[in-house]
Amino acid sequence: MSTGSAFQLLILLSGLFSFSLGSAAQQSPPRPSPAATDPQSEGAAKPAAGQDTGKGPDNKNSNDAQGAQGTGGKASPSGTSNDRLFYALPNFLTLEGAGKLPPLTTGQKFKVVFRGSFDYIQIPWYGFLSGISQAENSEPGFGQGAEGYAKRFGASFADGTIENFMVGAVFPSLLRQDPRYYQLGHGGFVHRTSYAVSRSFVTRTDSGRAQFNFSEIVGGMLAATISTNTYHPESFTRVRYSATGTPTYVFTPSDRTLGNTAKVWGTQLGYDTLTLVVKEFWPDVHRRLSHKRNGGEAPQALGPHP
Repeated sequence: MSTGSAFQLLILLSGLFSFSLGSAAQQSPPRPSPAATDPQSEGAAKPAAGQDTGKGPDNKNSNDAQGAQGTGGKASPSGTSNDRLFYALPNFLTLEGAGKLPPLTTGQKFKVVFRGSFDYIQIPWYGFLSGISQAENSEPGFGQGAEGYAKRFGASFADGTIENFMVGAVFPSLLRQDPRYYQLGHGGFVHRTSYAVSRSFVTRTDSGRAQFNFSEIVGGMLAATISTNTYHPESFTRVRYSATGTPTYVFTPSDRTLGNTAKVWGTQLGYDTLTLVVKEFWPDVHRRLSHKRNGGEAPQALGPHP
């Protein structure tokens, strides 16, 4: 996948979100018991082991939502939701107003990532991103035409799938971290944005303790290393012809370097972080678009907050 193209696209979409929210996001009324619902609030009760702290990142493509309570990120008994960003992109590990939830098992983590990664919407989504990449002629080693587009589509699909599994299933299972994102849902725009950004670096374990988000940082780094140094183009030579028809052979150096790997990882991290910001405000936009206001009250949770 052209991560640069995807990142630019998400920036545009987040800008549309900000426009849609307007002053409503800036002046959102406080919800009841912020100390109970905000894991960052001072004076909030410390949860017992296994209790939900509201901390956790989200895998941007995941799904296991049978029995979910509608859209908007309402949690189901399975501990996931049935929500979709923009009514299309899988958003099943983002929870809104969730109370005490059991941790996901290793099998559930892999299942939800698998279903989200191979969701029907992924084909046109990656096809769209590959089209942008082709138009920009990013990674010229792929070439142009139908063959170049097919190679870009395959690389884009592989990039997203590998990162999804590393960040949302493999490392969360090995380290026993929770891959879900718990929407904060109250406070001002800056506060909620800061919370969403921080979830790329702070998560919670399956037992409920706050912990550095190794799954996102290390998992994303490993995914970038695999993609950059395996199926993406290495060095190549192309021919340019002058006006007189004289060929000139132009050698392009390999992208399989430590610096480029770090660049790809940084782009993916930025993409994931910006995605969390969009997911934080998506329930608000969803209600605004659906004309389903709740008067600032918190959504009904599955269980009492600590």
